[in-house]
This record gives sequence, structure tokens and C-alpha cells, in this order.
Amino acid sequence: MCGIVGYTGNKKAAPILLDGLAKLEYRGYDSAGLAVRDGQTDPVVVKAKGRLKVLAEKTDDGQALKGTCGIGHTRWATHGEPSENNAHPHITDDYNVVGVHNGIIENYQELRDKMIRKGYSFYSDTDTEVAIKTIDYYYKKYTHDPIEALAKTMVRVRGSYALAVMFKDHPGKIFVARKDSPMIIGISPDAAFVASDVPAILKYTRNVYYIDDLEMACLEPGKATFYNLDGDVVEKKAVEIDWDAKAAEKNGYEHFMIKEIHEQPRAIADTLGSITVPGKNCYKIDLSSTKFTDDDIRDIDQIYIVACGSAYHVGVAAQYVFEELSGIPVRCELASEFRYRTMPVSPKALVIIISQSGETADSLAALRSCKSKGIKTLAIVNVIGSSIAREADHVLYTLAGPEISVATTKAYSAQLSATYVLAIKFASVRGAIDSDKASALLDEVMTIPDKIGKILDDKERIQWFASKLAGEKDIFFVGRGIDYATCLEGSLKMKEISYIHSEAYAAGELKHGTISLIEDGTFVIGVLTQSRLYEKTLSNLVETKSRGAYIMALTDFGNYAIEDTADFVVYVPRICELFSASLAIVPLQLLGYYVSVARGLDVDKPRNLAKSVTVE
Repeated sequence: MCGIVGYTGNKKAAPILLDGLAKLEYRGYDSAGLAVRDGQTDPVVVKAKGRLKVLAEKTDDGQALKGTCGIGHTRWATHGEPSENNAHPHITDDYNVVGVHNGIIENYQELRDKMIRKGYSFYSDTDTEVAIKTIDYYYKKYTHDPIEALAKTMVRVRGSYALAVMFKDHPGKIFVARKDSPMIIGISPDAAFVASDVPAILKYTRNVYYIDDLEMACLEPGKATFYNLDGDVVEKKAVEIDWDAKAAEKNGYEHFMIKEIHEQPRAIADTLGSITVPGKNCYKIDLSSTKFTDDDIRDIDQIYIVACGSAYHVGVAAQYVFEELSGIPVRCELASEFRYRTMPVSPKALVIIISQSGETADSLAALRSCKSKGIKTLAIVNVIGSSIAREADHVLYTLAGPEISVATTKAYSAQLSATYVLAIKFASVRGAIDSDKASALLDEVMTIPDKIGKILDDKERIQWFASKLAGEKDIFFVGRGIDYATCLEGSLKMKEISYIHSEAYAAGELKHGTISLIEDGTFVIGVLTQSRLYEKTLSNLVETKSRGAYIMALTDFGNYAIEDTADFVVYVPRICELFSASLAIVPLQLLGYYVSVARGLDVDKPRNLAKSVTVE
């Protein structure tokens, strides 16, 4: 949510800031702004409501703004409506401090009242303006030291923030501070950058620093100095980002989402390759990179999978796989619920946190809660150096690369494949399956990329069918077991990018109220990949058809008799049924995508949504 970019160097800042903000559009925003300084002059601030192109037009693509030091922001409204007035950057009346902010200041009203008593006035409804004027107050009250002013503000602010600030007395410098909101620092020989996420600066540098909670930094061309809350210098090591810069481009595809759907075979293969090694006649699991040992696995008596959104749906599918293979009791919990629940958790439990960004606010809070209680944690994340990755006891990285579309596809699939390998490893170490069974299962998992490729080769049929759904108002997804988990994700894909109301139900629950909504022409999608549940789900579909529903069925090749019931059938290759979710989701991703395109919507940036939810 929201995006920050800052630059100081020897080149014109505004075009670089606009380019970086464009790389962060996927985070979601409703307005944008720039503040650029030219030497000792006051910063020029330009803001615009709406898409970034409006800001680009107002500044002639940044060419109209002089100066080599500046900050930019894309805003997601929290305090105050979307407007030019509420857009960032925010300034003091005398231009002494100008800054941008991601996050939420929870006690902003208390601070605002204090600043009014100190003589400050406010022109916006935002918590960010309050933060900027609080920084100005402490800067002027004490030693005129930016780091001290930031530190005194930080100890009085409750909430989450990533702050980037410029001070009148310090031209060519950008000062930053962070708590619970993502921020990275990039350095090149003649410039320094700050951003909310790697894609914004990947074009300019691959050397980045991760600033920790309650830390600050001063950026100068080619240099960054880090400080703790006491103002002491903190030494940090740079990390080299190994992403291909082209991975953050569309490369000829109409949208990032369809590009990322097609990148799933590679994302899965790379992820699997990082935690397996080829043997003489089979693959073997190697979790050494996670530092999670066989003794750790044997000591576990309960697993909690904690996540949000699509990552939660990964967990719903994974719990079936873990329990069937390893016999360990598993509970999948929404992070936003788990973090506030009071419940007994075994000291021998393992909490698996799943997050693409590694910055999801509720998941990070759940992780910290578990660690405070001494519960062992394992993170499955896609972003190296992210907060969850740094704070978890053990980390399994997915290698999906940068995912730009708000609707996740390849990150979801990479996470799912990672949980399969974990489940096989747990079952093998605990003696629930023998080595032959483990090898056979792992061999099945390794076939997933090729089988997804075969599904993608036949996508035109789904594209044709999607055009018929563009006018639908309600869609129901039904399935049982792992198929129900697939329905949850398929329904989310449909609703978040097509804006069609859709719901996923465990098929056996239809009779408990939901079937009252089925009437003539209601669209129902049934997922049937679990052989022992096939007939039961099919009977549920027959019930909906008898009430006038139009049926699409998604099943394995060979189940051709279903064509007697369904109006349209999509087939996926056969695989061990424990891993069927990885194949069944692909046609549903394509369906959601093509329906959105047919409705003329902004596929990659759906309304009201952000890629990473970094605030509550």
C-alpha cells in the first residue's frame, strides 16, 4: 500500500522519481506527488489526484522540475479522502521540512492537538501532515539535528510508518525512518535511493540495504549512514539483488497478470530446484538452506499455518497434504484473526507464516507474537531480506521473482509447491511414509511445471468461454477437500479483478442455506479432482442444475461422463490428487483474467486493492 521513492545524486531527480513510482503502481494508490530541491532553494511540490500519468503531465514527465534531490509518493487514502490537498508530499509553512509517509499514525489526533497548541495549523486531513509538523517542532526546539528530530518523533508516534524527509538546512540529503512498513535503501557510486520495494530502483542499482524497525538513515549521493533510536551509527552490509530487471517488465504481454500466469512453470521449477537435489534415479529433498533440521521436524506436535489472502488459500490446501502424509495435526488460520486470539499453543508447535512480500502487517504481527511466546517459526516468503524473512527462526524462499500484478498467480503457485516438499519431508523424517513413497511423491511434484505448460497451451478455449461470462453478476465455486481450497482461490481471482460477486463453498454445505440462491441461469463452477469425493460433488452439481444453474466443471482428463451434467468442461492432466490444486487453479486464473479483459477493466491494478497490505 502506498509507494515511496527518493533520489539524491547528480542527475535530474524528477524523471527518476516518476519512473520509480511507475514501478510501484501495483501497490495501489489514488493520488501522487513529487518534491524536488535544486541546491539551496525551497523544494518545488507538485501533486495530482488520480493516476500517475496526471502527475507526469503536470510536470512534463518530470522535465519541468529542476533539482537533483527529491522524494515522490503514491498515496492510498487512509486519513482523508483522495484529493490533491491530501496527497503527499506534505510540508511545513516555511518549507523547513517536506516529507512522505507510508503507514498509519494511530495517535495522530493527539499529536495534531498538541501541534495546534504549539502554533501549527493544518491544511489537510492526513496523519502524514501531523508527522511532518511534529518532526519540524522537535527539529526547531532542540539542536536542529534531523536525526534527533526524527528520533524524538518516533518515540512519540504510535503506529506504522516509513518516512522520507528533506530539511531546508541540509540540501542534497534525504532522511528516512522506519517502523513496521517496508523500506529499502539503494546505493550506486554517485547516487542514493529509497523505495518501498525493489522494482522501483532495480533499474539504477542492485546494491540495497534493509533498514530495520526503529532505525533511521541519512542518504547522500553514493552513501547511506544508518542510526538507531539513540542516534548511534549502525553498521550494515549491502545485499545484491539478483532479479533480472526485465522480470519487472511486460515483455510483450498485454498485462503483467497474463505474463505471470505464463511464468508459473519457471517459478515452480526454480523454487523446487532450490530445495531438492537430483539423485541417481530420483530427486532428494534438501532443506539445509532453511536451517530446519530433522530433529526439529521430529519434535513438532502441531502445525499452524498463518497467512492472509491467497497465501491463506495455500495454507488451506497445504493442511490437507500435511495431515494426510505426516499425520501431524494442522490448523490453517487467518493472520488477522490468529494475532488477536487467546488460545493455547503447544510449546512444540511450528507456526508456518506464508507471505509473498514478507511485509504483510497481520502476518508479521502474528510472527512476532509467536516468537514472544517461544514458538518455533518458519517463513515461506518471496522477498529476500523482508521483515518476515529476517525475523522468522527459519526461512524457505520461493523463487517466483518480482510479481507486479496485484492478483497473485506465480507467487501462489510457488508457495503451494514449497508446502508439498515440506509435507513430504516431514512425513519421511517422522516415518509416516517410507523412502520409496517419498521419492514417488517428489517425482510427481516435479512434473507440475510441465503439466501447467500443457494447460497454458490450451488457454484459447478458456478465453472463448470467458467472453460469455462478462455479463454475469454472481458466480459460485463449489468443491470438497483440496478442491474446496482451489475454489477459494479461484473465487478470489474472479472477484478481485472482474468485480463480479463470487463465493466459494464446500460443496456439502450447499444444502445448509446457499442453495436457496440458485435460480435459473445462476453460474456455478464445480472443481472435481479428488476421486473419493468426485461422486458426492457431482451430485451437488446435479442439485444446482435441477434448479436452473449453468454448470462449468473442472476435472481430470478421463472423467468424460461429467459432460452429461456440465454445460462446459475444462480438463487438467492427471497427477497425484494431493497436488491437484497446482493444476486446477491455472484454468481459474485464466478465467478470471479473461473475464476482466472482456469487461474492459484494469487487470493489473484493480480498484481499492494493493499488492502488499502493510497496514491493518
